[in-house]
Amino acid sequence: MADVNPIIKITNAEVHRGRNCVFQNLSLSINTGENTAIVGPNGAGKTTFLKLLARELYPAKGEVSILGNSVWHISELRKHFGVVSTDLQQNFRPHTPGHSVVLSGFFSSLNTFGHQKFSEAQLSIAEQVSNDLGIHRFRDTPFSKMSTGEQRRHLLARSLVHDPSVLVLDEPTNGLDLAAQFQYFRTVSHLISLGKTLVLVTHHLDEIPLEISRVILLKRGSIFADGPKELVLTQKNLSDLYELPVNVSVNDGLFHATPG
Repeated sequence: MADVNPIIKITNAEVHRGRNCVFQNLSLSINTGENTAIVGPNGAGKTTFLKLLARELYPAKGEVSILGNSVWHISELRKHFGVVSTDLQQNFRPHTPGHSVVLSGFFSSLNTFGHQKFSEAQLSIAEQVSNDLGIHRFRDTPFSKMSTGEQRRHLLARSLVHDPSVLVLDEPTNGLDLAAQFQYFRTVSHLISLGKTLVLVTHHLDEIPLEISRVILLKRGSIFADGPKELVLTQKNLSDLYELPVNVSVNDGLFHATPG
């Protein structure tokens, strides 16, 4: 049986971005082993939710606790909680070679720098993770010269150097070709089989892997629906969520949305 300790606990949180109040009285909890997808249209609050988890934002009211603590040093948090986001991909230093992208995870930095010293054990871990994800051949390739899928795999490797117990992925197949999407599903399935808890943030149903058991729908900063994916990802719920007719089909346990 999965441990029931919460990895994420948000209690009556009020969260602002600039002058805009994105969340008001937001409360939710995600437990260890509870692989969860956060789904919603643009403007629903998904990016703000990610920033809360990455500790780039803090609530004006209420509390956001991660792995039992509401205050973290970011480098310490990354040892337990790996985040791969679109923001990180867009902001990563373009000339950073692949090997340095992976190593930068040890310092939660956007490159490696002269004052950063890596132990033999850390260098070995970076090599092993790179081999496991099939990116070793890109060790000298600048980040900007990689394909979208190659960049995503490097950022995933960057998050895995600490062997975190939780992975947070932001729209992981966005911009990927079919082969890279299939690689994503294989990689995610393998990581979950190793006991990692996955939190996926997306608006694409076909990004949700088989191992996801719970889906939370966000709409305009509020929880619109929450529960087992078979009960949440219905035609009615998604049509109401996106405010247009949506048909839902299921093929081998994977969900797909088409115009209604």
